[in-house]
Amino acid sequence: MKRYSLRTFVLEVVMIAVTALFAFPLYVLVNLSLRTADDPTPDVLPTLSPTFENYVEAWNQAGLGSAMVNSLIVTVASVALVVVVSALAAYPLVRLTSRLSSVVFWFVLVGLLLPFQVALIPLYQTMRDLGLLGSVVSLILFYAGLQVPFSVFLYAGFLRALPREYEEAASVDGANTWTSFWRVVFPMLRPVTGTVVILNAIFVWNDFLTPLLYLSGSEQQTIPVALYTFLGQYVSNWPLVFAGLVIGLAPILVAYFLMQRSIIHGFAGGLKG
Repeated sequence: MKRYSLRTFVLEVVMIAVTALFAFPLYVLVNLSLRTADDPTPDVLPTLSPTFENYVEAWNQAGLGSAMVNSLIVTVASVALVVVVSALAAYPLVRLTSRLSSVVFWFVLVGLLLPFQVALIPLYQTMRDLGLLGSVVSLILFYAGLQVPFSVFLYAGFLRALPREYEEAASVDGANTWTSFWRVVFPMLRPVTGTVVILNAIFVWNDFLTPLLYLSGSEQQTIPVALYTFLGQYVSNWPLVFAGLVIGLAPILVAYFLMQRSIIHGFAGGLKG
């Protein structure tokens, strides 16, 4: 059993300081969201008269209910599509030993180097020609295509560290490649799948530019766009604005904390590969 040393104490102090540094903006955000518009308490200090009325008014005035449903639909559908496509793509690219698979893998990774803004206008024109503008379907297709290269990269790193013996044992029992992947390999990809899910979900949930462009002129909005519109209307009432920001932040923040262990395991498995 290791003794508690000065080095351990210093590391704990540093970690506490770093945690406080990152938690401070969140504390200020929540603290300001619980104030009234004329509260004289300094921003850093807790308010003496907290109120949750800001959350109720922000929810009703900003239309966050429908916006959250749209964001949830887009995020869940996009991430599910990314997981399925990326896992299916990464498996043969890693397991096949031909030179073609290596070429295709590096070709897929080119998508990590190209900024999506380069194709923003052509993709917008394509969505317009397909009649998908103003629909959440356009966002789902956009995010799925955009995030596949990064997700393939994560899956490939984890698959390289996964022994082939599991698949060989399944083939001896009569399983074909498809059955072996879904029954044996994919369940073992749970750590990296958690990483893929939460990283993509954070990006999709918080993205502002694409929903603003693709859903412009329609009644459908996502959380960032709804909050942007709300900010323009209530710029003089900052507690109300901050309450809306907390509502929009809460779902993805909770999801991150619930899946943070999977994120660490997923990255660790990919690095070992």
